[in-house]
Amino acid sequence: MPKEVGRKVIASNRKARHDYAIVDTYEAGVVLVGTEVKSLRLGRASLVDAFATVDDGEVWLRNLHIPEYFQGTWTNHTPRRNRKLLLNRREIERLIGKLKESGLSLVPLSMYFNDGKVKIELALARGKKAYDKRHDLAKRDAQREVAKVAGRIRKGKW
Repeated sequence: MPKEVGRKVIASNRKARHDYAIVDTYEAGVVLVGTEVKSLRLGRASLVDAFATVDDGEVWLRNLHIPEYFQGTWTNHTPRRNRKLLLNRREIERLIGKLKESGLSLVPLSMYFNDGKVKIELALARGKKAYDKRHDLAKRDAQREVAKVAGRIRKGKW
């Protein structure tokens, strides 16, 4: 079987960018069992309720849903088990220091295959208030209107 190259997105958490202000991002490997990888190769995963915690100097991903592999037998995995994340010691210590600040949390943004290995993009994020979300929506709508008018001007239909 040829070696995979490139990046193939398995799942992304679009709501996280709406609900949180991203402070910093990290790429981490994930410790998985065989049937989990097979299920991920079929593109089956959900990051909706997932979050990460630091316990005893280790980073754990919680509530990530990887459905059971349909051809699996008694060796199938539990869909919502805690999974260990692989980060450098310096990155973990930096995360511990930043998480002690109030209001910061670790949120997964996307899960993907990078050269055949499962990686997860973690974000150090601060929760947004309702008025921040409204402000972002208004800014996005204004940019859309500007782009629409610019397109009309470029086409000479203004």
